[in-house]
Amino acid sequence: MRLGGYRISGNVEDRRGMGGGGLVVGGGGVGLVILLVALFFGVDPNELAQVAGPQQSGGLRQPAGPRSDDDLATFSRQVLASTEDVWGELAPGYRAPVLVLYDGFTDAGACGQGQSAMGPFYCPPDQKLYIDLSFYRDLAQRFGVGGDFAQAYVIAHEIGHHVQKLTGVSDQARRAQGRAGRAQANAISVRVELQADCYAGVWGHHAQRQGLLEAGDLAEALTAAEAIGDDRLQQAGQGRVVPETFTHGSAAQRREWFEKGFATGDPAACDTGL
Repeated sequence: MRLGGYRISGNVEDRRGMGGGGLVVGGGGVGLVILLVALFFGVDPNELAQVAGPQQSGGLRQPAGPRSDDDLATFSRQVLASTEDVWGELAPGYRAPVLVLYDGFTDAGACGQGQSAMGPFYCPPDQKLYIDLSFYRDLAQRFGVGGDFAQAYVIAHEIGHHVQKLTGVSDQARRAQGRAGRAQANAISVRVELQADCYAGVWGHHAQRQGLLEAGDLAEALTAAEAIGDDRLQQAGQGRVVPETFTHGSAAQRREWFEKGFATGDPAACDTGL
């Protein structure tokens, strides 16, 4: 991406180098299953609240001087700024979320406690997006998904969930899930996630019109979208695919809806039946 001269968003809380509690998943290191969940690019805030332990304050003070991930932090702030500019034009009255950068774990407000093992996630009640930047290293090293536009796609997808919060779609979907059985609730979740993928594509369309994309960027995003399809993750994690348990959509579906948003640049094209 060509973001060298792009503005940097001020809607950021930089908590890197600070601890927010001591929650441990699985009693040890991050296992494959947790990593696969992380790659879904979204976590149910209610589930986060259920697994969260008592909130604690304190931790490490952010070290003085530059950090190895400072360039990635700047990049993330520029991508956030781009989403603010695009959605500010597409949705009059758009209110940008806050991006929280953290290391390891952090207080996620109404959504309990965030951990790097959860991957990037959006907390609707607080309208904040949480990212541990080490996620991008794991994404590239463990699943072969690299490139700056793939990283930008991660942010744009979570911004898609923010748009759903502002439009009332996320609250509507959650109420519908509360009345549904497990299979139907999963199907609703898939439609929510695919719409967020489509919204990410809408942002990508306008970023391209702004001249921010380079050759190969679109391919990076499509590779990322396919890599975190439910079928790919289930096959890698458990050796079989169970479609009725999908919560985010298949590789083909995620690619299709991102492409639809990217091709049209129109949020109205992102109707997944919610």
